[in-house]
This record gives sequence, structure tokens and C-alpha cells, in this order.
Amino acid sequence: MAEPQDESEPLLGPTRGGSGRGRDCPAAAVAAAAVATCRSAQVRGTKAGQELCIDQAVVFIEDAIKYRSINHRMDASAMWFYRWYYSTSCQRILSFIIFLILSLAFVETPSSLTSSSDVRFRRVAWEPPCGLTESVELLCLLVFVADVFVKGYLVGWSQYRSSPWLLAYLVVLVVSLIDWIVSLSVICWETIRIRRLLRPFFLLQNSSMMKKTLKCIRSTLPEMASVALLLALHLCLFTMFGMLLFTGEKDDGLSKERLTYFRNLPEALTSLLVLLTTANNPDVMMPAYSKKRAYCVFFILFTVIGSLFLMNLLTAIIYNQFRGYLMLSLQTSLFRRRLGTRAAYEVLASLEDGREGHPPAVGVKPETFLWALQKTHMAVHCKRAIEQKVRSHGDRLLSADEFQKLFNELDKRVIKEHPPRPEYHSPFLRSAQFLFGHYYFDYLGNFIALGNLVSICVFLVLDSDVVPDNRDDFILGVLNSVFILYYQVEMLLKIFALGLWGYLSYLSNVFDGFLTLVLLVLEISTLAVYRFPHPGWKPQTVGLLSLWDMTRLVNMLIVFRFLRIIPNIKMMAVVANTLLDLVRNMRAFAGILVVVYYIFAIIGINLFRGVIVAPSGNSSLSTVNGSEPCGSFEQLEYWANNFDDFAAALITLWNVMVVNNWQVFLDAYRRYSGPWSKVYFVSWWLVSSVVWVNLFLALILENFIHKWDRRDHPQHSLGAPEAFYHSPVELMFREVLEEPVEEDLLEKLRRHPHLELCR
Repeated sequence: MAEPQDESEPLLGPTRGGSGRGRDCPAAAVAAAAVATCRSAQVRGTKAGQELCIDQAVVFIEDAIKYRSINHRMDASAMWFYRWYYSTSCQRILSFIIFLILSLAFVETPSSLTSSSDVRFRRVAWEPPCGLTESVELLCLLVFVADVFVKGYLVGWSQYRSSPWLLAYLVVLVVSLIDWIVSLSVICWETIRIRRLLRPFFLLQNSSMMKKTLKCIRSTLPEMASVALLLALHLCLFTMFGMLLFTGEKDDGLSKERLTYFRNLPEALTSLLVLLTTANNPDVMMPAYSKKRAYCVFFILFTVIGSLFLMNLLTAIIYNQFRGYLMLSLQTSLFRRRLGTRAAYEVLASLEDGREGHPPAVGVKPETFLWALQKTHMAVHCKRAIEQKVRSHGDRLLSADEFQKLFNELDKRVIKEHPPRPEYHSPFLRSAQFLFGHYYFDYLGNFIALGNLVSICVFLVLDSDVVPDNRDDFILGVLNSVFILYYQVEMLLKIFALGLWGYLSYLSNVFDGFLTLVLLVLEISTLAVYRFPHPGWKPQTVGLLSLWDMTRLVNMLIVFRFLRIIPNIKMMAVVANTLLDLVRNMRAFAGILVVVYYIFAIIGINLFRGVIVAPSGNSSLSTVNGSEPCGSFEQLEYWANNFDDFAAALITLWNVMVVNNWQVFLDAYRRYSGPWSKVYFVSWWLVSSVVWVNLFLALILENFIHKWDRRDHPQHSLGAPEAFYHSPVELMFREVLEEPVEEDLLEKLRRHPHLELCR
């Protein structure tokens, strides 16, 4: 399929160092014509061809920064459209539309707009009229239609037809629009809306990292199946053995065990499956164990083999396989970055080949690259670092290897430079500055904060059995005033030693200073309203907060302020950095969890909406609870755990995922809706607790190991450079990834659907 002519002006230049290689390249004539176009544009006195080459290089560099594919149209209009589409504002609008269409589930019928999900106390929810949420949904779908056509235009329709994600995007939109039309045709009375199940796809297709994660999960499933089969065999064998073992008719203990947990095959399977998660341990073995202690061997063997061996083996396999597939995926991301930068190099180098009156040159002129760099959207610190390196090369041409190494600055951590300390002429002030700027002064502050925390703990223990009206807060009030006064003095002394801007340049100081000012305001408010502390200090409540409420708020902030010690303890700093990186890197994994939660919640609403009904009679259920078995859904008052609306379904799924007392849900929904409800809950347990939680564990292990291996790097102290110790997922494995071979990069460039390259 021939490409439009404007997409080949200018294309990548011919081979460097002679024209002899052009005979071996089928695209030599096209590439030579592209260079001739650049040359003719310059001869005419215009810079259109040169600017187009610069714009192509800019787009390639931005693709490399974001790990995007470079297989898209490269003509002037398409590149402008491409940069606009991937601009921050456009992507934020698209993200908001995705958030909006996913949030409709909280408002649509059945609406979640009630204060309680408990079937005993829930009032009739406001239901939107037909056409209201459908209008918002149509607007979102039209945006997605525009999005899919924009992507098709940018990548080219031949590339579009070969992309499964884009084809699936189009199919989902068609099905959603058809289902939307059906909804309006029946005036919103349909019970099942297929498009609700398809909405999470919009979130998936908009994130490349989520696609990679989903691909890794799909590739891990075959390896998980072997252990899952072994686990199922273990469960079935012990189920049959248990049903044969607990069949005594004369023994009351065995009869109770059989009737309660091994009545039939489904009940026995369910009991042992729950025991696999230890949620019903030791309840499941107590009837038999109470009569004969030897029966405990059956349950202990089942737990040891299933929970300790097979489940942990499954965790190890998921971790190992997922890590391997994730590394392959990240290897692809690294290849995309190197391919984008190499494509930018080839485009810029073609400008040197296309100049008349100059011998063929191999490389990129620094001023040409700086011109392209100025037009590139990237982090300011990275751009400055790259500019400094380019200027250090002088006027000589940049080779391909040197050009590639310039972009290693993208992978380096940000080192924050703090403002210089103020200079004092007095020897006394310089000595005081050294003293209060030393890290030992930080240690003293941590020790004082620890003393404050210990004093609060002591008074909490002493006053635990005393009602608030009988407490004497005199001593605690005095201690709080003394500690807060010290915090104010400490903040002022640090500002004196570091200067105001130097003090604010440390995030830890900003954290301390903010809490210190809040504590000062609360303390002044307390003294203004309740006067100074004195023995028997128990004033009446005045205004919004009582004295005890205000004191409790002050104490909570003081406890929170104690977190300042984390950077000073190496092991604790490693754990804290791991948690912070998890929050930053969890977007893809959290997105997968949101997708799974959304789909299972919609399915749960369609299956179990209205099956949990409020008991008749007194809403307090005092008489009903007395007649229900201990530990049952009714006796535990789990009425709020239902699928009557989307928000309630999410909380119910969360409670099942935690697996604490999840046998109560299995039993209740079996009784209210039928035995096949167990398939739904067991499927949710497998997807959430077994698969996703183990994937989350794999991410924690990788992140912690990455931090632990670098724990000996010097940590910043007061007045020293402070590093933002954040590593994206792509950088966590960078040291073990292989650099792409030049031949592979060039071969990939030669196959670019919108560029021609001969080397």
C-alpha cells in the first residue's frame, strides 16, 4: 500500500560515507529523493524541509521519553496533531472522560446515593430520570469515537488493522452504542446493560503499562495452572478422605462434624477451601477434636500441605514468572526508547548529508540538536543536563553512540540543590550556625519528639479507665506547652542556620514547620479559650471543641510529627522509600484491580441484587439474632454487605478479598440465592486474593530488593544534598536489561511504515 507523498518529505537520509551501499538497499531511490527535497528547499532559501526534519526529530525524542511506539505518520500536519493529542491537557481531558464514564455506576440505577447500604436502614435512593446519565454516557462515548479515529489517522489505517487493541477499541464502542440505543428504546427498563461490563476497557486501552501488566498476567496463567491443578487435587483428596473419616453415627462429635462441615460434597469442599485460607480455623476441627485429639492430624496435615506449601509455592511461581515476563515487557520499553532516539539521530544526521557544497558527514551538529532540544517537551532538569553535555562536545559532530548516551540523563535521579547558607561575619554567629546546622541538632530534636511521644503514651495508659469529665489535664497541658515551645525554637534556629529558603528546600523541614505552626495555633487557641493550665483544670466545653478534643488533636499531630525520625534510621528509610515508590508505581497494578473490581461488581449486581432482604419485625433484630446460629450472616449483622448498588458491591467484594469470615458470605448467599453463588465468590477469591495479591507482593519484593541493594548509598542530612529516591518501574530493572543491538535498531527503522532508511 503506497503512502501519501507528503509523508516522505523529508525522510531519513542515505547511507553515510558513500553511495555504494545504496545498491544493496531497496529504498535507496526513495531516500535519495528525500534528501534531494531537503537540499532543494534550502537552495530556494526556505527552511521548510529543515524545519520538518527538526519536527520529526522532536517527535521521535518525545516518543523515546514516554516509551511510545514511533510507528505513526510523520508528515507535518500529522505530527502537529500527534503532539497535540499527547499533550498534557488533551490527555487529562481524556483521563477525566474515562473517570466520568466509570463513575456513572454510582449514580445509575441502582443508585448508591444513600447514607447507608444496610438493608434495614437504607432509604429509597434517588434514581436519575431516564436520559440523564445516558446523555453523559453518550458524550463520553462520542469522545471515545473521536479518540479511536484520531489514533487510526495517526498510526495509519494499515497499522490500525494489525493492532488488536485498536480493533477491540472499535468493537467495544460499537457494542456500547448499540446497547445505549436499546436502553433508550425501552425507556431504560432493561435489567442488564452490557456496556457497563465494557467500560473498564477504556481504562485499560489508555495505559501502556496496564497493557503490559495484563499481558504479563496472561502469560503467567499457564504456569499457575499446574500448581492450581495440584492444589485442586489436594483439596479433592482431603475432601473425600474427610467425608469417609467423619461418618460416625454413634459418636456425637463426629456426627456434629459431619452435619456441620461434611454434610455433602459441596459443603465439604467449601469447608476445606475456606480452611485453605485459615478463615475458619480452628472452628472447622473443634467438633471432632473435642471428642478425640487424634483427629487434629487430618486438619493440620491439610493446612500444612495446602496453606504452607502449595499456596506459598504458587506465590513463588507467580513472582518468578511475572518478574520474567515483566522484564521482557520492560526490555521492549527500553528498545522503544533507544529506537526513538536513534530515529531522531538519523533524521538530524540526514540534514548534514543534504547540504550542497559539503562533503558527506557522519553525525549531528550540536547546534542542530540543541535546536531540536529546545522544541522538545521534557523535564527541565533533564533538558539542562543534556544541554550542558552537548556544549561540552564543542563544534564536532555527535556520533550515534554519543547521541544515544546523551539521553541517559533521563534515567538519572534528581539531585536537589539547596540554596547556600547565609554568611555571618560574627565568629559567635558562625559558631551558632555550625552548631544548629549540624545533624546532631536533628538527633536532639528526634530525641525530644520521642520524649513527647512517650509522655503522651504514659498519660493515655493512666487515663484509659477515667472518663473524660474526671480527667485532670494539668500536667499533660503543661508538657504539651513546653514541647511546642521547643519545636518553635528549633524551627527558628534551623531558619537561622540554613536561611529561610534553605530551610524550605528540605521536604522534612516543610513537614516539621507546617505541623509546628499548626500546633502553635492550637496551643494559643487553647490558652485563649481555657486560660493557663492549673491543678484540676477541667473547664466546660466552649465553642466547637472541648478541652479534651483540642488536647487530643494536639497530641495526634505530635504523634504524626514523630515521623521525622524516618530519614535518620537507615532501615526505616528503606521501608518508607519502598512504600512511597509503591504509591507512585501502583498506577498500572491499581488500574488492573479497578478493572477487576468494576467487572465483578457489575456482575454481582446483576446476579444478587435484592436477594438480601431486611428481616421482618424490629429493625434492631434483638430477638432475631438470638434465634440465629452463632457466626451466621444474620447473627453478625452483615446486612450492609450486599449487591443492591455499586458502592455496596465494591465494599462486599473488598470484605471477601480480605478472606476474614468469607465463609459467612458463602453460606449466606448460598441460602438466599442458591448453591451456584459459590462459583462467583470463589472466582473472585482466585482473581483478587490469589492472583492480584501475589502480583502486588512481587512488586513489593522487587521494589524493596532494589532499595535494599542501594541502602549503603549516603543518606542526606541537615544541610547536605537531598535526593528524591524514586525509581519508576522501567528503571527498577534497568541494570539487568540488555542494551539493544545497533543492527536491530536499524532494521526496525528500515521497516518503519512512514520512513525510509538506507544504511
